[in-house]
Amino acid sequence: MERDRKPIGFYLSTAWLGLCAFLSAFGDNLPITDWKANDFERAGAGLFSPGHILGADFDGVDMLAAVIHGTRWSIVISFVSVFVASILGGALGIVAAYWRGWLDSVITMYFNVTLSVPTLILTLAMVAVFASPDPFNPQAAMPRILVLIISITFVLIPILGRIARSAALSWTGREFVMVAESVGMKRRQILWSHIVPNVVPSMMSVGFLAAGVVIVVEGGLAILGVGTDPGQSWGSMLAKNRGDISIVPHTTLVPAAAIALTVMALNYFGDYFRARIDGRESRI
Repeated sequence: MERDRKPIGFYLSTAWLGLCAFLSAFGDNLPITDWKANDFERAGAGLFSPGHILGADFDGVDMLAAVIHGTRWSIVISFVSVFVASILGGALGIVAAYWRGWLDSVITMYFNVTLSVPTLILTLAMVAVFASPDPFNPQAAMPRILVLIISITFVLIPILGRIARSAALSWTGREFVMVAESVGMKRRQILWSHIVPNVVPSMMSVGFLAAGVVIVVEGGLAILGVGTDPGQSWGSMLAKNRGDISIVPHTTLVPAAAIALTVMALNYFGDYFRARIDGRESRI
């Protein structure tokens, strides 16, 4: 049998995300310049300058070291938020779709009320309230990264929950589910054996798309002044250097390119798994 040959985009996306995963785990241990070090003699150095292959910003920070360090927090914020929101929102959506009745009404109302508030405004408000330091007690505020993850997760729960509910509804009426109910299988067993395994692939495809959106949202929040600390993520690098784009454009374009490549890779995997799922469902 001929092996299923994957398109070149699959390998390119896998390579880029694999590199991001490696840098997230081991980037700070690589033998490169410290991302906090300031080389003032080479401040504002352009691309491919001696000692700074991706240049340096006006603080003398090496852009390569900064991008590698920023990979960790951009990926962590994105994937942790999507993972937790997928579990919580997916559980609520599946339970609502299968049990129906008043429970479905309550959960759906929660989804609708939360989604009625603009996503960026809700996230911005939560980050601004919980991450703003008390001038008389600087230790009172929660870490910005933790607040970002909690805020974005809270915003994603109803979005992913509605997708899980929609996917679960399409499976609850299938013949094999009705047969399982007719032979007396418990509802919990039906959920774990027939509903959840079929909903998870759909959630995975949407999860990749959501992870890309979160990276962009984190950058937007950083530009608005409520992101991570300056230089700690790709988005905060954009916020830190955006005022210098007309003088040293590479300080903004380098992190922007990292964001763009990562989002494109995540979107590719989302579309790829969506196509695979559609083909699978058509055969069932």
